[in-house]
Amino acid sequence: MNGDSPVRIDAWLWAVRQFKTRSAATAACRAGHVRVNGERAKAAQPVRPGDEVRVRIAGFDRQLIVRRTLVKRVSAAVAAEAVDDRTPPPPPRESVAAEVTRDRGAGRPTKRERRDLDRLRRR
Repeated sequence: MNGDSPVRIDAWLWAVRQFKTRSAATAACRAGHVRVNGERAKAAQPVRPGDEVRVRIAGFDRQLIVRRTLVKRVSAAVAAEAVDDRTPPPPPRESVAAEVTRDRGAGRPTKRERRDLDRLRRR
């Protein structure tokens, strides 16, 4: 069943090491975090080479293209050959706004301090 034959999406995601367990891949499908060719995928939906798979893992979307279908979990090197990862790189650290923190024990912010914090976070 390796190569060009269709494989369940949850089994394929587990085989190419996107999830640690097959049940975690199945749960992601149930939660709507997996899309195949733009459509929400159920765990048993088959994937074939050339399909586009979008997976939300830890709050980030991964864009994967199926090169080979795999049923059994394989080494990282073989898994990398079975997947074409087209995920865009994360934004640089400088563009992310720094989180404003208060000293421990400083108490609740006053109304004026809250307005200042809100003004800083909007930028």
